Amino acid sequence: MVLLLLLDAISHNLLMKMEWLCTVYRTESMIFTLIGIITAGVVSYLYGPYWGVRKVPGPPIVPLLGHIPLMAKYGPDVFSILANRYGPIFRFHMGRQAMIIAADPELCREVGIKKFKDVPNRSIPSPIAASPLHQKGLFFTRDARWSTMRNSILSMYQPSHLASLVPTMQSFIESATHNLESSKQDITFSDLSLRMATDVIGQAAFGVNFGLSKPKSVTDTIDSDINNQDSGNEVSDFIKQHIFSTTQLKMDLSGSLSIILGLLVPVLQEPFRQILKRIPGTMDWKVDRTNKKLSHRLDEIVSKRMIEMKIESKDFLSLILKARESDTEVSKNVFTPDYISATAYEHLLAGSATTAFTLSSVVYLVSKHPEVEKELLAEIDGFGPHDQKPTAHDLQHKFPYLDQVIKESMRFYFVSPLIARETSKQVEIGGYLLPKGTWIWLAPGVLAKDPRHFPEPDKFKPERFDQNCDEEKRRHPYAFIPFGIGPRACIGQKFSVQEIKLSLIHLYRKYVFRHSPNMEEPLELQFGIVLSFKKGVKLNVINRA
Repeated sequence: MVLLLLLDAISHNLLMKMEWLCTVYRTESMIFTLIGIITAGVVSYLYGPYWGVRKVPGPPIVPLLGHIPLMAKYGPDVFSILANRYGPIFRFHMGRQAMIIAADPELCREVGIKKFKDVPNRSIPSPIAASPLHQKGLFFTRDARWSTMRNSILSMYQPSHLASLVPTMQSFIESATHNLESSKQDITFSDLSLRMATDVIGQAAFGVNFGLSKPKSVTDTIDSDINNQDSGNEVSDFIKQHIFSTTQLKMDLSGSLSIILGLLVPVLQEPFRQILKRIPGTMDWKVDRTNKKLSHRLDEIVSKRMIEMKIESKDFLSLILKARESDTEVSKNVFTPDYISATAYEHLLAGSATTAFTLSSVVYLVSKHPEVEKELLAEIDGFGPHDQKPTAHDLQHKFPYLDQVIKESMRFYFVSPLIARETSKQVEIGGYLLPKGTWIWLAPGVLAKDPRHFPEPDKFKPERFDQNCDEEKRRHPYAFIPFGIGPRACIGQKFSVQEIKLSLIHLYRKYVFRHSPNMEEPLELQFGIVLSFKKGVKLNVINRA
């Protein structure tokens, strides 16, 4: 009897241990399974974009960072280096995000024109994803909304309307350069051109005179100019916010923490932005506050203009509102107040930074090349007396060498070296089958420095754009696309060129420029959504009279 009880106890104890071991085993199995699932999910998330485009050639990637270390090492030249190594189509990983770079004019035509229906939208990079304000303009709007907005806005860039803006542009140019002859020291020309371009587009986009071009010391920088204004001045505050918001659109690891996370692990960008924007002192908090102030100010301008609806106003904002009121219900749904505000602000952003950069590039490069300056001055002086104002027709047809100088300057310093696109379905590009959602970025900045299209690309030679030049005749028609390509090309290109030509004619009728000894050589560039001069363009002014 005792033996039976002993055996029963031992058996019970063994069963308990076996159940415990089974529980431990099941628990460990569940933990290992969970770890395996999480690991597979992380690996799949991090390498999923790579897997879809793995057949496209490209350099080895660093986990999480992708090819950002290469960009840090080589700067904007990294894409030319990779094109030489891997060919006209290759992979580039901005952190986790895989991008297919098309560095060939025929590939640009394929993506931008031939297969536009399959690649109709712009991909949204991390800096823009962190800014709802910048997403709602024409540039990043998508699909049917973009098409409706574009068709309505196109009427604003008709030749007759652009011609009517010449006197406005001329008045701001004259005002901004009024005190140049009295300058006894260096000027930061890039700041001068930004003030002027901001005032021109401010009047054209909003019907608002920001007053940055009014006669003042031309040695003032943008920052000192704004900070010296009354702190309660709404225009001053608006411009401060505009400049701060624009300078934060960076495509490297110097942006806000949420933008950096967006580059490395995009799924974390928005959750972290929502947290960080609530923590005072963080860059995300500063950017969010600035963008909210900008949005509020823009909404006020739009609401006020919607009430007033001045029939005689011809700025872009008024024309959009008129299109909204006179067009179909579809337009009213597309042009909601927030999208109207964003579109008008987009004109300010695109029309100031890029125009100022190109103006600064031209003056900097011409001042380095006396033979170019001599021929340019001869053409401008030969137009007529200095008080004879050129018309829109004159600007288009009577300054061929000026046109060549501008194009060569835009080639030499390419303000938008990459053009973002995204596939809406599976599509074959350059012989590679790319899945839906693939980012395809065209690389006009690479084409502009390709000796096959531009012999001696590091030399400044405006004559290469002479229509009678053999080089111009041989060149592929899409080897030079400074304003983009296809339906998504910049609709404001004629506005910008008109302003640049007017500015240069006015400047060179009175002055020539020389490099300041205080300016670095070569110029340092800042790589962001658009290219900019890191430390500005510093010049000496010489009165021709």
